[in-house]
Amino acid sequence: MSAAEPTTDLDRRYSSAIHPRPGAENVTPTPWPEAQRHLEEAEIFWVSTVRPDGRLHVTPVIAAWHDGVLYFSTGPEEQKAKNLARDAHCALTTGRNSLTEGLDLIVEGNAVQVTDPAKVEEVIAAYEEKYGAHITSPEGTFHGISDAFRTGRAVVFAVEPDTAYGFGREGGVFTHTRWVF
Repeated sequence: MSAAEPTTDLDRRYSSAIHPRPGAENVTPTPWPEAQRHLEEAEIFWVSTVRPDGRLHVTPVIAAWHDGVLYFSTGPEEQKAKNLARDAHCALTTGRNSLTEGLDLIVEGNAVQVTDPAKVEEVIAAYEEKYGAHITSPEGTFHGISDAFRTGRAVVFAVEPDTAYGFGREGGVFTHTRWVF
């Protein structure tokens, strides 16, 4: 998978640059390293897939950003796994759900099933580092997910971004950044 730096563009139509507010006259795009930090720290993502009839299917998942790729999992018989088997295009979103602060992110790409045992172990390590007790403790919400990854009871997907979008809102400054990989 690629760890290439994306091209970064500010869409001024949807940023404070079009209607400058005090302090927003020189609005700039969100740097990709800042977006990556948010992807690393986000606990919940929403994955959007497409059903065979074209309707969207959206559901929350936990995910780990590791080496330039976003990893998530699902049961092999769940709707999102069936949708991805037919059409690998998907989007993962995360953010603050606030009108005035935070950074909302959308990562678009193709979900590729991870089957290499060594890569599965890397993903497990990334999940354990990120979610800690939720994954490792018998009292954790997702305890046992590591073994589910190893045995195939959970299907692991990798999404390398094709395009990502960031919608920032800090101190009255609004930014709409697009990253193309």
